Amino acid sequence: MSSVSVSPCAGIAGEISVAGDKSISHRAAIISALASGASSIEGFLRSEDCLSTLRIVEQLGAAVSESGGRISIQGCAGSMRSPEAQLDCGNSGTGMRLLAGVLAGQPFESILTGDASLSSRPMKRISQPLELMGAEVRLTGDRGTAPVTVKGARLKAISYELPVASAQVKSCILLAGLFAEGDTVVMEPKETRNHTELMLADAGADVSANGLTVTLKGGGIKRLKGMDWDVPGDFSSAAFWIVCAAAREGASVSLKDVGLNPRRTALLEALRRMGADIAVEAKGSGASEPVGDITVKGARLTGTEIGGAEIPNLVDEVPILAVAGALSEGRTVIRDAQELRVKESDRLSVMAKCLESAGVVVEETEDGMIIDGSASIKGGCAVESSGDHRIAMAMAVAGLCASDGIEVRDVDCVLTSYPTFWDDMNKVAEGCCG
Repeated sequence: MSSVSVSPCAGIAGEISVAGDKSISHRAAIISALASGASSIEGFLRSEDCLSTLRIVEQLGAAVSESGGRISIQGCAGSMRSPEAQLDCGNSGTGMRLLAGVLAGQPFESILTGDASLSSRPMKRISQPLELMGAEVRLTGDRGTAPVTVKGARLKAISYELPVASAQVKSCILLAGLFAEGDTVVMEPKETRNHTELMLADAGADVSANGLTVTLKGGGIKRLKGMDWDVPGDFSSAAFWIVCAAAREGASVSLKDVGLNPRRTALLEALRRMGADIAVEAKGSGASEPVGDITVKGARLTGTEIGGAEIPNLVDEVPILAVAGALSEGRTVIRDAQELRVKESDRLSVMAKCLESAGVVVEETEDGMIIDGSASIKGGCAVESSGDHRIAMAMAVAGLCASDGIEVRDVDCVLTSYPTFWDDMNKVAEGCCG
């Protein structure tokens, strides 16, 4: 399936249980592989990205099995096996950066590779702190990119101030810190996702946060124990249906058992500023995270400004927020989002071009975009996703809400994060895809 034609849908309604959280699935596989004893993962996201990480931990010596949809992992107690081949991360930046931290503490050399998209993403941001800790890291791609060769060593703890707000870099350092002598300290410029800290603490590591500073006590690898993880629904996947319903008067969508980590849900506040009718019902927790149901009813939205400290907590939602801006009255300004230029694509540039093709007035800026909303999208066009899953899904939602249909090209990339996307789209808008 290289392209999908999405037709406008008169009504948006339904109930969806989105697939498991991508970020948590990665971490559950890695932490379980490092721990002493057996772990199980319920709700593991069977996307291409997460399956790449699962295959790699198996290459590194963890025993992986599956029964009835539940993943079981027998951990290596921190002592992994030297791989016989290169470790292919596919399209997963999360997998590559987190696994580099793990491999920095192993007594062997290994090579992390990825597809063309992943091999264009910056990796100096992880090589620098890992080398400070004592590992040898070589970036053999162009411009400090993958393949990444990691020669592990006896690590020493560092106190490191992140130059950019990145949960992946923070997690890389903390995972390396499990093997380091002394206390590892990471200081963030802004709050980012804290899944790694929460899950390491649940698995037995001594990790604490004080404002923007995270501290991991030395000897953490000896404390990790097997866990039973219950992965909640992925908020970033739910975001597409939240926006789809919020921007359509008369629409109504319910999303069940979604992860509600407050460092992931800044989209909700942004949409509420725009006038969205969103209700959240807390239901408990899963994999160290709060979980609940989200009900969205369509309303007339108005533009807003999105930037500053909220960007790291909605960075994956910027493409679909741009669609919300196009479906709103007035101007929506997205700023401080320059990190999106080094994702699976240059998301700012690609998204701006897609919206322009669909008849939206949009100005690309150095760190974001300005969208002149008219509460409508013309459509009647074909757009290129540039192999970026979040752009492909955002423009598919735009097609549902357009005056005329939109053909979205290069959609196989959706499998990297949300393999049931098209099925879920048909649940809320029957007969929209051709």
